[in-house]
Amino acid sequence: MRTELVSEPGDPDRPNEDFASVGLPASGQGGSLVVLDGVTPPRGDDGCLHSVPWFCARLGGALTELSVSQGDLPLPEVLSRAIRRVADAHAGTCDLSHPRTPQATVVLARWSASQVEYLILSDSALLVESPAGEVTVLLDDRLSRLPRASLVSDAVADSTVRNKEGGFFTAAADPAVASRAVTGTLPRSSVRALTALTDGATRWVERFHAGDWAELFALVREEGSASLVERVRRLERADATERPGSRRGKAYDDATVVFVELGGGPDGAARDPEGL
Repeated sequence: MRTELVSEPGDPDRPNEDFASVGLPASGQGGSLVVLDGVTPPRGDDGCLHSVPWFCARLGGALTELSVSQGDLPLPEVLSRAIRRVADAHAGTCDLSHPRTPQATVVLARWSASQVEYLILSDSALLVESPAGEVTVLLDDRLSRLPRASLVSDAVADSTVRNKEGGFFTAAADPAVASRAVTGTLPRSSVRALTALTDGATRWVERFHAGDWAELFALVREEGSASLVERVRRLERADATERPGSRRGKAYDDATVVFVELGGGPDGAARDPEGL
């Protein structure tokens, strides 16, 4: 199995609000990946004493532990329990009912010998490559389908649509939001590799239109996750220079890419990375 993880802050002077992990259980059977993109609140009170990186580290750690230690739990239940665990950790000091309480997007995937499960909440992405090399993008596109008038900006959505019916959902303090996630299960034999990305990395496709999802996957596979992030940075710098007045949303964003090659060539058989 080959795994690769890259996570870089959009601004080196600010903490990275993304979280990423790959969990491999001691049994050596299966594993999981977790990618979170912390939601940067606007300046002002969010009702919490803790930072977004604190929240993402707690939630991401709980998701990593639960997804590998509780393999019989469905992924929505894993997310629900993780959210509750983090909420319990600061409910006594913070107003968790505040609409800007720390929160994050979620990509969670777990694989075994027989299947690959996935869960996506909000605008991070999971790409799935088949043994034949076909790439499928799995998204929760509710945020992108909202009318522009309901959003304050690309980066900050109004509280009337965040975690509301008819709007979009993020992982915050309410465990019930787990039922709103996009979920599914694929046969293990149909998956050769996975790539999970926060929207700071998907902007290579979605904002800058530098290539499609299959081309992005090929770039990560052939040149590595860091190469994708560096290409995004070059595009961001060019955009800031060439179109400073027309730029939408953040000029630079935290970018995270996790690549996991599970194995399996065109005939579906597992491949030996050492060629032995």
